[in-house]
Amino acid sequence: MSNPDELLVAISAAVESERSNQMSLTVVVGGAVITGRLAPEAVWRERVAEVLRDSDRLGPFSDVFARGSRAGRSSRGEAPTHLHFHLARILQGSLGIPETGGMYRVAIEDVSAWTVGDISYSDR
Repeated sequence: MSNPDELLVAISAAVESERSNQMSLTVVVGGAVITGRLAPEAVWRERVAEVLRDSDRLGPFSDVFARGSRAGRSSRGEAPTHLHFHLARILQGSLGIPETGGMYRVAIEDVSAWTVGDISYSDR
């Protein structure tokens, strides 16, 4: 088991405590580059639950996300273990998948490299 980057844990804890979704981050996980904005876990869970709730086939799964802890780890004094991305893309060549951004949960201990900011490509 790897040791999570203390600075990345601190960034995640700040996002959790401030309830902000403006921190852009790019990470490398298992060779994949994911770029987007971080969200507090409770906000992320709520948004995923909303998307699932609107689906005829996936609606029943919304409860799994909605019943997660509303208070989150930070209120219990626990360090975050995951990054919660929204408006995120997996970068593949000159494409970001999905184009509109998705919702990703990444274990902090699995991050092998990272940088502050959202990376985007342009053909120009």
